[in-house]
Amino acid sequence: MSALVPRGVIPAMLTAFNRDETLDIGGTKAFAEWLIERGVHGLALCGSTGEGAAMTDVERAQVIKAVVEQAAGRVPVFAGIIHYATQQAIALSKAAIDAGADGLMVLLPFYYQPTINDAIDYLRDISAAIGQPIMVYNNPWFAGYELSPVQIKSLVEEGVVHHVKSAHGDPMRVNYLKYLCGDSLSVLYGHDYAPLEAFVAGAGGWLSGIPNIIPKLSVELFEAVSAEKDLRRAQDVWRKMAPIAYYFMYERPGDNPAPHWLQVFKEALRMMGMDIGLPRRPTYSMSMSERDLLHSYLTQVYPDISAEPV
Repeated sequence: MSALVPRGVIPAMLTAFNRDETLDIGGTKAFAEWLIERGVHGLALCGSTGEGAAMTDVERAQVIKAVVEQAAGRVPVFAGIIHYATQQAIALSKAAIDAGADGLMVLLPFYYQPTINDAIDYLRDISAAIGQPIMVYNNPWFAGYELSPVQIKSLVEEGVVHHVKSAHGDPMRVNYLKYLCGDSLSVLYGHDYAPLEAFVAGAGGWLSGIPNIIPKLSVELFEAVSAEKDLRRAQDVWRKMAPIAYYFMYERPGDNPAPHWLQVFKEALRMMGMDIGLPRRPTYSMSMSERDLLHSYLTQVYPDISAEPV
């Protein structure tokens, strides 16, 4: 497994399931190919959007192996590690490496919310077990807390962390991480609402859910800022993407918005002709009125999709 630097648009890739909720390996590989054909720079598997917490470790390894085979070296594949116990996380990390993952994206130990010092040791132990640095998945919404920029800087200096998915949503976190760590840390913006601002702040990429449904526009946005240094073009691209981001932020308000974002992603793909099934229960399907509203926003991004939600 190479210690490469993740960069560009890396969808937090969804996992395909059959109607009986078993893994659909063929559908997952087909979806990986669909994303690669649309120019994404990498794939992140079995994280939050990939429903890693809803799968067994054996299933996660199967998904990683299948997508690695499909990618065939064209883009790097990063495996999500979501566990509380250190030994379980190490076992899954080793299984991910054996399955061919190019890197690991490790969520801070969740549920019990250990002390920060214990969480930092958790990351140290995983890095030591696989013999290379990791990407820390710094997500306060799912872990219940996050590491500060100074704490991440310390782990970078130790050689434990070389990359971070900054999932809070505030692009200012990119600013501070780059200020403290410079080029020694690759910072990926990890939320759906402010990728333009994050790229301008110096994020090396975007690893989140929305690129699953607008991969080409996501790549265009990144290239406009990173390669072309053209802010006006980036603003034009963002305006094309804005309806779907607006839908997520303002049409699903509150602390526990409905429909669930996993339902939205999979329903949007189905409307676009890429059916990868429903999420595993308890998150399931959307109502007709919810689908109609999503469709009204999706057609603003993709005017050529069916006039009626399918």
